[in-house]
Order: sequence, then C-alpha cells, then structure tokens
Amino acid sequence: MKHLFLRCERWSSGASMALACAMLAVAAGLGMFQILMRFVFEEPAEWTEVLIRFSLIWMVFLAVPTAFRHGAMVSVDVLHRWSPPRLRRVLDWVVCLASLALMAVLIWWGWDYARRGGVQTMAGLESVSMFWAYLAIPVGGLFAVPGIVGNLLDPRREELETAQ
Repeated sequence: MKHLFLRCERWSSGASMALACAMLAVAAGLGMFQILMRFVFEEPAEWTEVLIRFSLIWMVFLAVPTAFRHGAMVSVDVLHRWSPPRLRRVLDWVVCLASLALMAVLIWWGWDYARRGGVQTMAGLESVSMFWAYLAIPVGGLFAVPGIVGNLLDPRREELETAQ
C-alpha cells in the first residue's frame, strides 16, 4: 500500500511540477512578448501584465508540492540533526501534521476566496473571472497533501545536503 501511495504521489508531484514549469514558460514568453510590443513596435499590450502575474501565481502554488515532498518547506533542520532517531520521527510527525493543517486552511479558505472572487473580472481582461486566478490556492493545496504524506512515509532531506 505504501509503494502504491508513493507511486501516486510521485505522479501527482511530477504533474504539478510540470504544470509549474509550463506556467514559468508562459510567464517568460509573455514577458518577452510584452518587451517586444512595448519597445520595438511601440504598441504596448496591457493584457500581458495581468497574464504574467496570473501565471506566476499558478507557478508558485503548483511548485509547492515538490518543495514539501523534498522536505524543503516546514522543517526544523538543526533540531532534526541534533536529535536522537526516536525524536526525529516525532519531529517528522509534528511537521507533517502542521503542514497538513496549513494545507487544510489553504484549501478551505482558498476555495471560499476563489468562489467569492468569481464575480470580479481581471483588469485588462474583462471577460476572465478572478476565480481562475484564486483557484491556484486550493489546487496547490490539494496537490501538496500527497507530497506532505509522502515525505512522512519516505523522508528526504535534500535541502540539508545542499544548504550553504
């Protein structure tokens, strides 16, 4: 069962990271387009600013699951290093439960915020609802839950080895 969960978690974290990379590519492409239109053709495209911001928000919330999976978000590095193995496992559980509580808040209130923001429209893109921008919060939270549990089941401490 553990291996099946970790396989599903690996797939979901990989999918969220691929989408986050796509959002970064979209933001970079729109930024280049904006520069080209503004400074070369002297016809600024105002809508690109909104879409760049929109894609960067989605990028951050879709990359959060990978950060949780690699143990790079909520961690107590010094305590973990200096603690005996038994206490390390307790710390892992505390970090996992605190992270899951945070994700529960983000999912619950993020969905409520997205639903209520659905009546607003994006400045520069009057036909697009703000619901789609705010939806990044609960979607990122949902993708993060398997990464948090996966880090508890199969801990990775990759940030400790690469820390400066």
